[in-house]
Amino acid sequence: MIIGSVRKDRFGPTVATWLMTRVEGRDGLETDVIDLADLQLPADLGGGGDTAGFLKRIDRADAFIVVTPEYNHGYPGGLKTAIDTGRDEWKAKPVAFVSYGGTAGGLRSVEQLRPVFAELQAVTVRSAVSLHWADSLFDERGRMLDPERPESAVDTMLRQLEWWGHVLRAGRGRGDCPG
Repeated sequence: MIIGSVRKDRFGPTVATWLMTRVEGRDGLETDVIDLADLQLPADLGGGGDTAGFLKRIDRADAFIVVTPEYNHGYPGGLKTAIDTGRDEWKAKPVAFVSYGGTAGGLRSVEQLRPVFAELQAVTVRSAVSLHWADSLFDERGRMLDPERPESAVDTMLRQLEWWGHVLRAGRGRGDCPG
């Protein structure tokens, strides 16, 4: 799981913590949470900082969930830097999205991320989770106030992510991934 916002007073960790309650209960899933706010990834993509460790974590993963806000009708710059830091590490792996924001619930950021991942030969799953007016959906302790619909959406997304993860891992194991 990648928390895509690095802003001070961001809402991403609240969303990620809630999401982990849905992911942790599933058999066969092992989760590594990468909070981009905790990493130093040089914007010039020249390496250094936490680049090597980040790339190892991405390379080890079979699938990704990107937790992203929508900032000014797009996704965060720090997330773009993280994505561009790697190349082959993303190849033939599925990516799912949990977005949050105001009126659009982060959907515009997701729609912009899909072609970015396609260029890296990653596969984005169709189902995503979108939290509209996210800050009003959680109580002061970070608990979802009315979780039924969002949790159902997470379960659908996770089923797709797991299926793609197994299929693409088998394909990568053959060593004949095109491109």
